[in-house]
Amino acid sequence: MKVTPPRIVLAAAVAGALGIAASLALNGPGPLLGTEAGQRILNDALVAGTPTPAGVTVARRGEALPAIRLATLDGDPIHLPGDFAGRPLLVNVWASWCGPCIKEMPELDRYAREQGEGGVQVLGLALDEPQAVHDFLQRIPVGYPLAIDAPGPADAGVRLGNPRGVLPYTVLVASDGRLLKQKIGPFADGEIDGWAVPQ
Repeated sequence: MKVTPPRIVLAAAVAGALGIAASLALNGPGPLLGTEAGQRILNDALVAGTPTPAGVTVARRGEALPAIRLATLDGDPIHLPGDFAGRPLLVNVWASWCGPCIKEMPELDRYAREQGEGGVQVLGLALDEPQAVHDFLQRIPVGYPLAIDAPGPADAGVRLGNPRGVLPYTVLVASDGRLLKQKIGPFADGEIDGWAVPQ
């Protein structure tokens, strides 16, 4: 097999991600991963080299989101980013079976309530079965809007820049529809306030 520069980069990214995962397992998050730069390194390593199906457009940091059509739990259509234009948008991708997703939901709900009419919009995007989400919300209700999509290799989470499907996954979208930030993993209490700052 011929070793080409793209293969070297892919091998380095995979090795880096494995090294980070091993370090976290042995030592905890450490100071670097508590920073935005550390989170960006982890996110980039986790998504590097992951293939996506042909014809699927994946969001890239600094660029406009691809048009994504979703549905509410009631089946009404939602269009990203168009239906949320004019204000920043935080999209949190989750599932009812994801423990870290569930743990951060009260924090997301608090943040959404504090934003008011002019602040950052919050949208939860469940990659799940509709009935599982309905049952979940009977136990743990949230006040921000929710959309749903079937999980798979071309689901909305993948198109929002998370081809490996790691949950929870959050993106911050500018008021003009550009992808500003990505975060893999749950928010700690109070973390979201400093992270979800539109640029």
